[in-house]
Amino acid sequence: MTKRAGALFCAVFLASCPLYAENVLNVKTSWIGNTFGFGDGTWTQIDIAAIAVSPDGKVYTNTIWDESGAEASIYQNGKVLGVASDTHGWGNLGGTAVAINRKYEFLAVSVGNEGGHLVSPGVWPEKGKQWYGVSRREIADPKRSSPFQSGANVSLALDPRARLAASFLLVNEVPSDTKAEIDGLAASDTTLYVSNTARDRIEVYDAESMMQKTTWSVREPGRIALAPDGSLWVLTGPRGDRTRRLAHYTADGQRLNDELPLPDDTVVADVAVDAQGRVVVADNGPRQQVLFFSRTNGRYTASGTLGERGGIFSGVPGKPGPQRFNGLTGVGVDARGNVYVSTNGVGPTRKVIGANLGATLESYAPDGRQVWQVQGLLFVDGAWIDPSRPNSVYTGNKRFELDLSKPSGQDWKYAGFLSNRFKYPEDPVFTVSEWPGMPIARKLKGHTFLFLTDMYADHVKIYRFDAARDGETAIPSGFIAGSAKAVEHVPNAPPGGDWIWRDANGNGRFDASEFSPNTSGAKLPGGWGWWVDSAGDIWRARDTKGIFRLHFGGLDSNGNPIYAWSNMTTYPVPAPFTELRRAIYDPAGDTMYATGYTADLGVDRAFWKEAGRVLVRYDKWSSGKPVQRYAVTLPWETKARPVSTIVGLTVEGQYVFAVEPFAAVHVYDKDSGQEVGVIRPGPEVGRASGWVDVPNGISASRRSDGEYLVFVEEDARGKVLMYRWKPS
Repeated sequence: MTKRAGALFCAVFLASCPLYAENVLNVKTSWIGNTFGFGDGTWTQIDIAAIAVSPDGKVYTNTIWDESGAEASIYQNGKVLGVASDTHGWGNLGGTAVAINRKYEFLAVSVGNEGGHLVSPGVWPEKGKQWYGVSRREIADPKRSSPFQSGANVSLALDPRARLAASFLLVNEVPSDTKAEIDGLAASDTTLYVSNTARDRIEVYDAESMMQKTTWSVREPGRIALAPDGSLWVLTGPRGDRTRRLAHYTADGQRLNDELPLPDDTVVADVAVDAQGRVVVADNGPRQQVLFFSRTNGRYTASGTLGERGGIFSGVPGKPGPQRFNGLTGVGVDARGNVYVSTNGVGPTRKVIGANLGATLESYAPDGRQVWQVQGLLFVDGAWIDPSRPNSVYTGNKRFELDLSKPSGQDWKYAGFLSNRFKYPEDPVFTVSEWPGMPIARKLKGHTFLFLTDMYADHVKIYRFDAARDGETAIPSGFIAGSAKAVEHVPNAPPGGDWIWRDANGNGRFDASEFSPNTSGAKLPGGWGWWVDSAGDIWRARDTKGIFRLHFGGLDSNGNPIYAWSNMTTYPVPAPFTELRRAIYDPAGDTMYATGYTADLGVDRAFWKEAGRVLVRYDKWSSGKPVQRYAVTLPWETKARPVSTIVGLTVEGQYVFAVEPFAAVHVYDKDSGQEVGVIRPGPEVGRASGWVDVPNGISASRRSDGEYLVFVEEDARGKVLMYRWKPS
């Protein structure tokens, strides 16, 4: 299932619809990674690309994608006030700019036609075309679009698609494989200013009629800030170039002889002008600060900063906290001088990262005190208990701390950001697509390592830690590559994929001498099953090709786990399977738990991430003559709505935990194979979950008091579900 198809599913179905009589287990539902759990219907969006701030402190956001359609949200005083509609699905996407005046919200958006499947002249572009422009909304209720075009042939009141189209200002029509985003917007009560980045110009429109008034040339204009005197500050220069700078213009486009004394390493992410006339700059360079500039004696001079210099990477690298910014994307100021800052973990330049690395929106009083913050930190992400700290949890590139004495949703604290793009710029989190990945944390030779499997089970990233030198940072340590396409941006990688990399010199970079192409004859690309056992061996289930086991070879002199093609064991597909999807090995009992398809319960190719239809436990796996203890038929109701299949499983303590696409977890006794019961999302999260859209989307941990924590990837609303279950 595609990501967007999954979004349509998760918007429709609750996760509380049993298909048969079942024993629903008594659990407490919580979550990690989002300020809001959806119990009241709200959540913090997973990315914030731009913000606009009203005089009374409402913050309007925009971004290209939020899984459940909150691309354009409204926040105030740490609460979600609302979400604009129609920026998601039916050809619609959000964008990277937003502006407001007293009457309207203006959103940069794009409109496509779903590969030519959406057809209506004036509502969607022709097949092969894409539209970029501005959607105008009512500021009092941004769900309502505000038409300025006549509704030919259709009553706008009766046809919401026609009304939306009549509220859309088309700026660029381009081939569907071409980008032509609107990178900046600013608005007064009479005028809208649009950065037509692709056309090297500022376009000026009447805010009521939306008729174009004039244009003027600016090289690749980006963010725009409207000053109280009517002048504009415009970010200009080649997109993605760290030398982009701010230029000052009159309202009619005349360049003013003003310069901001920006430090040489400044990377301007956004600009605003406050009521005092100070120019406020979000610096996404090494400083990770907000910079203030005031006009004195006819010149602009630096007049202050907000934020620790170095942001989250200063002091203890990766430790979050007030004024420790991480990937600034937006800045704004209200009438009382409160400053608002948005971040997404990387900044405006996205490259291969889909929804980036976690959104925050923060408010600071004029004296620098943090007033409030909201967080939407996780997307396509799982969780795994830290084997060295029972109240510490790793996700794909973050760490959280638990205090289970607190109520649901208040029992977690953001404790670490694991990816340091300034010290380790070649970290594959930034160069390999499909987000950071599903975590498996293991303690080997007294050290904790993090293994990340990606959304499509193509490859494995390996990280080590050195708290004394690198704080919370996960240091790139190893990589087991799958297909060539997925790793095409890894520096110095040999062609074709299917290689092992180990950071032999300990510098966290992909040096050419550190790659080992696969010469074993047994190819690893393909398949859906990755597992790292507690002894450090890496297992790969490859459909009809069998099971591959890369043995842990100890640690090298820099503390990296050693894996080699010469130290790999291959096992054939065991009976009764015809195709294998998962292979989970427990070295303590020499036990294998495998899932897949058999001759009687075969493959349905429409469901390609599924774990399969049968679970088998094998004892004495390594003896050469494994013994099948039991075979369990797993849920498989593909005609039902919602679908009931198994997309992931894990083994912990006395149980096997197997998760359905909408986060229902079937619990089986691992010795007998008997189903104990089912866990379903509780009222704390609105009894709902998005699509579990990954093959490794579940983990579990047995605590010292016998309680189990079960973590499930929750695709829809920026979090990971946490179930708390104590067997009676």
